Amino acid sequence: MFIDKVKIFIKAGNGGNGCTSFYTEKYVANGGPDGGDGGKGGDVIFCTDDKKNSLSDFKFMQHFRAPDGENGSGKFCHGKQGEPLVIKVPRGTVIRDEESGRIVADMFGEGQQVTVLTGGSGGKGNARFKSSRRQAPHFSQRGQATEEKAVILELKTIADVGLVGYPNVGKSTLLSVISNAKPKIASYHFTTLSPNLGVVSYHDRSFVAADIPGLIEGASEGVGLGHDFLRHIDRTRLIVHVVDVSGSEGRDPVEDYKKINLELRSYSKSLAKLPQIVALNKCDIAPKENIERFRKAIRGKRIVEISGVTHLGLNDLLGAIADKLDTLPPIEPLRFEPFELGKINTSGYNIERFDDGSFGVSGGFIDEIARGVVIDDYDSFNYFQKTLKEKGIIKELRARGAKDGDIVRILDFEFEFVE
Repeated sequence: MFIDKVKIFIKAGNGGNGCTSFYTEKYVANGGPDGGDGGKGGDVIFCTDDKKNSLSDFKFMQHFRAPDGENGSGKFCHGKQGEPLVIKVPRGTVIRDEESGRIVADMFGEGQQVTVLTGGSGGKGNARFKSSRRQAPHFSQRGQATEEKAVILELKTIADVGLVGYPNVGKSTLLSVISNAKPKIASYHFTTLSPNLGVVSYHDRSFVAADIPGLIEGASEGVGLGHDFLRHIDRTRLIVHVVDVSGSEGRDPVEDYKKINLELRSYSKSLAKLPQIVALNKCDIAPKENIERFRKAIRGKRIVEISGVTHLGLNDLLGAIADKLDTLPPIEPLRFEPFELGKINTSGYNIERFDDGSFGVSGGFIDEIARGVVIDDYDSFNYFQKTLKEKGIIKELRARGAKDGDIVRILDFEFEFVE
């Protein structure tokens, strides 16, 4: 089954918790804190795999979660880091953030690896909080939690040449005789239900050609199969427009040519600007007047008369394609500003006043410092309040109208405001 667009859910591993522990041994008094740090959570990494040509692996498996970091333990033992989760995708896969639609990564290169989500940092053990004034901290830091994100994987085939045209004009037959591809061939419309790739060798040169499922009028608006597969010629350098000049389907070859170009133009202006070579197929059974009429109607394009069945003109077509590709720049990855997925802002905060007169403080900075707070530990809570004061949050609460005795809510904590 060929699948070229899927939605999956990915989550980096949570950081492991720091440990609260004190060194104890016979005849050793006041050993001090020896709690180790938690391990970092596993990253989510996407990697290209040339053996894959479809996103069908994600049809029934849509949730991917990297392992969490292990918790720290006593004797300064740090928790093990979570192993990275590597997700293999075919070359040409574009990863988008579902919420914003922005591109996270374009998996274009061979063996390319991109870290899409970074695992949460591990929490600090209580040994980290020891100071000259705090000799025995009875608290440690929790590991950083991560969020699950939804991403869209969209496959854009990487090929030098895209074969386009109406259904049943002979694109699959052409690909089968000029390359190593073995597409399904039959005399009915939409035989090809997914793009087929083939490597074409011409003398000392080679290129990759893609047979795009047949387009029909309205394809750019979702009619037929074309709308789903037009994306696969986004990356091509050259279009070979295959036209059934025999009129065996009862259509006008000139109108076929114009309508397909209109669909390309409607889908993408850049696609319409790609150079084209017109392959007049089925010339072995086409009336001469059809060929002459087409040449008179369509001027300024390289037109090659061929027959996929009898192999008429195929050498001329391959020569024209190879010569044109020599003048074109290589395929390049998409140009975009990468969207950083799952980035945690640990510096910002927001203060809100509720109808009952209480205040709420939230944001990435609050989430970060709250990881090291044990509400019933005097030293821990003291450290929490000191950090709020140093950050200017206490001062801003006062500026917002907070008075001694007012309720302040921070995450699951609730306490009276005292400056």
